[in-house]
Amino acid sequence: MSRAALLVLADGRFPAGGHAHSGGAEPAVKAGRIRDARDLADFCRGRLHTTGLTAAALAAAAALGLDALALDEAADARTPSPALRATARKLGRQMMRAARSTWPSQELDALAAARPRGAHQPIVLGLAARSAALGPEDAAHCAVYEAVSGPATAAVRLLSLDPFEATAVLARLAPELDAVAQQAARAAAEAAVEGLDALPAASAPLLDLTAEAHAAWPVRLFAS
Repeated sequence: MSRAALLVLADGRFPAGGHAHSGGAEPAVKAGRIRDARDLADFCRGRLHTTGLTAAALAAAAALGLDALALDEAADARTPSPALRATARKLGRQMMRAARSTWPSQELDALAAARPRGAHQPIVLGLAARSAALGPEDAAHCAVYEAVSGPATAAVRLLSLDPFEATAVLARLAPELDAVAQQAARAAAEAAVEGLDALPAASAPLLDLTAEAHAAWPVRLFAS
């Protein structure tokens, strides 16, 4: 494992387009479900243990070398919201451009050729990690961190929340991030033996519903 490569991949400044997405925080703020740092922590914790876990397991499985196209189909099956599927593929396309420039590999090239309109972002993330000589748990850590750091950053802009408070929320979640990443990596290892049905399919129906509504807003600060 290259710790430096892990830092590069997990860095919010990695040019993969994530800064334009709130991870569901924008509609949650508008609905009054996120009003302060405590609400933000609850929102992030819920996202971590549902869609975060699912994304982390998919990323870990891709980093492990499981069939990327089959994983992409598995990601589709685990994303009931058309708006979120479109967002995941858009983010995957953007991450693919950055990853192929940063860590060129035949596996990334093959997935880009097979999915010219974009594969699901966690699959591309996992392959990027694999191309950077990172392991499944590293990829899972990137995915879970992204699941909570996006909403935390968005909340700072949407609520004028003190950035120190938002960062403290992430720091307090660190032990849970580690635990979910390890759970995701174990699920990926099981999927290598038992098939992709062994991957988790945890979901957050409210995030699916609000994503559909948010996509129809005529004016919004974030793309999703």
